[in-house]
Amino acid sequence: MVVLPYFKSKLHSVYNKEREARLQASLWGPTDERFDDVDYFGGGGNPLFSRGGTDAETSVRTSLTKKIQKIIFACYPWLHASCEGLSFTYQLLYLLDATGFYSVGLHALGIHVCRATGQELMDNSSRISKIRSRERERLLGPLWLKKLQGALLSCAYTMLDYAQTGLIAAVFFFKMMEWWYQSAEERMSAPTVYPPPPPPPPPKVAREGIPLPPDRTICPLCSQKRANPSVVTVSGFVFCYACIFKYVSQ
Repeated sequence: MVVLPYFKSKLHSVYNKEREARLQASLWGPTDERFDDVDYFGGGGNPLFSRGGTDAETSVRTSLTKKIQKIIFACYPWLHASCEGLSFTYQLLYLLDATGFYSVGLHALGIHVCRATGQELMDNSSRISKIRSRERERLLGPLWLKKLQGALLSCAYTMLDYAQTGLIAAVFFFKMMEWWYQSAEERMSAPTVYPPPPPPPPPKVAREGIPLPPDRTICPLCSQKRANPSVVTVSGFVFCYACIFKYVSQ
């Protein structure tokens, strides 16, 4: 039963590949059609590309693989629809109490899915403890051998009791390690992002220069609010158009 999902995933991958190949062929056409209308000749007049030579080089294994892929492409949708419909039917019948099996796999294994009460769980644990005590009573041999066998049985019973919890912990640890190494690899492969550089310090005012006003909306030349702002490409400062035009003209 564990192998069935694996085969289903493989069939699904083959179906997707065949569908992509057919979609590409419908859009671009087969690759061999590009050379149908063009003849390429070498120095002696022999064709470099021939359909007969290409067909002769095709192996039996490749043709058999293509046939199998075509059969899977034709049958997989019906198989998938049948599986999904059968699964839905079993689940619906289980909800309606028409059957005790939840799925086809459980029906094949003969496993009934039912809700266990607290009393049933206690009875099950007491039954398991009785079976284990009987196994301890059946131990034969000298005293030291019985103690050794009892210790081994205790270890085995402990492993069986905590196997589910240990499996969950192992899966969690594995996923955590996978995330840890994956994040480390991403950090190593990611480009280094440097922080933006700090803004440059304000320029120093020359001895005969004009200092910048604290208000950015004021023109440095007339010390009034800018009218028709204009920027000087050399310095990048903004002035009034009339002020900077007169200053540059002088």
